[in-house]
Amino acid sequence: MRRHLQTFVALAALVLAAATSLLASPFAQSATGDKQDQGGFKFKSGVELINVTATVTDRSGRFYGGLRKEDFLIYEDNKPVEVTHFSADRTPVSLGIVVDTSGSMAGEKWATAVNSIDRFFRMMNDELDEFFLYRFSANADLVADWTNDRDRLATSLRRVYPNGGTAMYDAVAEAVPMANSGQNRKKAVVIISDGNDTSSRVGVGEVKQVVRETEVLVYAVGVDGNGQPTFQRPTPPVNNPPRLPIPIPFPGAGGRGGRGGGFPFPGTGRGGGFPPIGGGRRGGTYSIGGGADDRVNAMALREITDDSGGRTEIVRDFRDLDPAIGSIADELSQQYYLGYPSPGYKDGQWHTIRVELRDPNLKVRARKGYVATP
Repeated sequence: MRRHLQTFVALAALVLAAATSLLASPFAQSATGDKQDQGGFKFKSGVELINVTATVTDRSGRFYGGLRKEDFLIYEDNKPVEVTHFSADRTPVSLGIVVDTSGSMAGEKWATAVNSIDRFFRMMNDELDEFFLYRFSANADLVADWTNDRDRLATSLRRVYPNGGTAMYDAVAEAVPMANSGQNRKKAVVIISDGNDTSSRVGVGEVKQVVRETEVLVYAVGVDGNGQPTFQRPTPPVNNPPRLPIPIPFPGAGGRGGRGGGFPFPGTGRGGGFPPIGGGRRGGTYSIGGGADDRVNAMALREITDDSGGRTEIVRDFRDLDPAIGSIADELSQQYYLGYPSPGYKDGQWHTIRVELRDPNLKVRARKGYVATP
């Protein structure tokens, strides 16, 4: 009996020694560290990161490459933080297009928008890029769920018929959380519209809060023939890849999992009487410029986009839609990624982020803060 007990103790000691050796091996440590680092959100110690995507341009507005981690300074709540993660490489993007399909978009406008969006998807040519497509008229609907199949997206677009009102804020409020659920570290939403919101249930302030609670970059392109244009065709042109032929429409269903399915829309809007300034049933008290008309509310779009590190561009003609959203595709491929340890706040408050460059001749645009969700 005593000999059996001694043998058992010896075997147990051998098993424990082997397990300890395996856990201490460099291979095991490397595997654990790699798994935590793949998403860019945690250190090996499990500390959460605050992720910041930065766009850098020179004085002429051209994208500026070749910077290093040491060229950036980041402040949170006006206090300097240490940048521990950095990358200047092109990273895959999880991206949603939110496009206006109200009645004002019918005809040549919609044909031009479809071609521009299709080219945009094909310019985003990383095999790991993924996309979804939202449309808004009187309602907001998902037309195509997450996919990297550009032909499927083209099919879904060509099966849409513009009609009805403009529930843009509702669509953005749904699309931003969806983009935030994407599998890639970089996440973005691009809004395309030719008018003001008339039908949403939420207002600008609520949409702005949704954006602040995510890491999604939000861009907007507004087409307004009477507006003040902010986008000009770059000279020399942005380094866009060659344009590919636009595929002809394909028969069959537009996509798997899309709630909207790209089918024709109702002929009337449900909320034409809602306040147009600020948008939405609760947005009528949020007056930020513009009159009681259906023109693009550029100030409202900037309220939605600017905190995220994205931007709003206004063009006067649909012929400028293609280069305007093409410049966004180009920007998404040339940004810098920076990360720093989270202070660990769980107070539900807004904490400011300020990114600066050591070179005063360069300009940087990045997210302006984050909400420390409990």
